[in-house]
Amino acid sequence: MPRMSKKRKQELSLFLNERGRVEYNILCRRCVHNCKQAYRVLVIECGRYLSKRAKEVQEKE
Repeated sequence: MPRMSKKRKQELSLFLNERGRVEYNILCRRCVHNCKQAYRVLVIECGRYLSKRAKEVQEKE
């Protein structure tokens, strides 16, 4: 695997795990869209993602 340049590492510093590999949030891993968030993010706000609970809440209103 080729090494990352210093500039590239600085750009991706939020996404890099302890092994130096890019890692995304659990909910974003299988997402098709390119709006992926870092694994360090606690709260996800994605207009394209709807959880099962969110659908139920919307239907009741």
